[in-house]
Amino acid sequence: MNRSIAKKMVPALTMALVALAGTALAAEGAAEITGAAAIYVANNTWMLVATFLVFIMHLGFATLEAGLCRSKNTVNILFKNTAVIGFNLMYPGDFSVPGIFGFSGFGIGVSPENMMVAGDDGVGIYTYWTDFIFQAMFAATAATIVSGAVAERVKLHSFLIFSAIYVAVVYPWVGSWKWGGGWLDAMGFYDFAGSTLVHSVGGWAALAGVILLGPRLGKYVGNTIKPIMGHNMPLATIGVFLLWLGWFGFNGGSVLSADPAAVSFVFVTTSLAAAAGIVGASALSWIIQKKPDLSMALNGALAGLVGITAGADVVSVMSAVVIGLIAGSLVVVSVMVVDRMKLDDPVGAISVHLVCGVWGTLAVGIFSAKHSFVTQLIGVAAYGVTCFVAAFVLFYLLKVSLGIRVDAEEEMKGLDIGEHGMEAYAGFEMNNV
Repeated sequence: MNRSIAKKMVPALTMALVALAGTALAAEGAAEITGAAAIYVANNTWMLVATFLVFIMHLGFATLEAGLCRSKNTVNILFKNTAVIGFNLMYPGDFSVPGIFGFSGFGIGVSPENMMVAGDDGVGIYTYWTDFIFQAMFAATAATIVSGAVAERVKLHSFLIFSAIYVAVVYPWVGSWKWGGGWLDAMGFYDFAGSTLVHSVGGWAALAGVILLGPRLGKYVGNTIKPIMGHNMPLATIGVFLLWLGWFGFNGGSVLSADPAAVSFVFVTTSLAAAAGIVGASALSWIIQKKPDLSMALNGALAGLVGITAGADVVSVMSAVVIGLIAGSLVVVSVMVVDRMKLDDPVGAISVHLVCGVWGTLAVGIFSAKHSFVTQLIGVAAYGVTCFVAAFVLFYLLKVSLGIRVDAEEEMKGLDIGEHGMEAYAGFEMNNV
């Protein structure tokens, strides 16, 4: 078919699909859903599809983290990756402390007349329940970022307590500064889908946890860094591809409508940034290490995804490629620097989510003429100080009360046996070094 003819047919096909959706979803005996009502149905359906794509990301995190850690800690990793005050902190309506803190009440109950979330033009976008479950997937992502960084030596109950408090209170509170219409939103700070609001918020918490936990036994001996290899690279690779798939919902869903042009553009910038991240990480690690490193290539893909998340809808396609290339290169340098600082991060979560989250947020101010680099920098700094301090205090209080690290014997034996009394690979000899 001629491309110009196809382009002319797109609007007609789109309206036909909307009309069909309206007919199919109309109540029995009722008139067809048309116009704004049909658009509302299409928007809400896409948001639910995006929600389950983001849900798949948690399977990706679980398999990635399990693969990059030792076999004796597999059950523990999977358990951590398997709260409702938070929603009303993220979207408080009116702020009790102007632009900084607002809270619209406990629970998620709403009256029937408030079920529809409408856009600026008054047309319905999606239901309140769709908004809630979509944002719940984002909140869970922040917790899984911390999980990988503190893997193989953190006490399970202490981690779960930390996650519940941090994700239910800190994450939505600071998120309200932008997504809830708070002071950073008023200033013009921009973060489309969460390079800072999700990824670096989790990354700052991961950094605090790694500092207070200390490295795994045998990781650093004097000035020597001893590599502790993951036990299952196929599992880690599957995890990255699941995360990449889920990111189409993470970024594509953040359009907050089924607008075909906007969603398709975000899909393209998201995927190209990930691909460019692989190129950047693979090339630089190959140059430095003299051999291609699969783990670096995998983290390069994630680095590109995190980097583009803040500006996927406002930067050009070529800018997305550049952002991904730089993110992929940054993650290689960051992993090496973090290691030399004796900050033991088994999966590279600090480098991927914190460093590249900061880069992606600043990149909006560099590659988008509509946004200020200075404003982006202020936002990054505000989130950094607040989240790191909050996470450090929470982890410290747990450390001096319940303790946050398992004892040396349990760590050597493995958390699967110590914490859960079971093995992931019963009957198989695995490398537990």
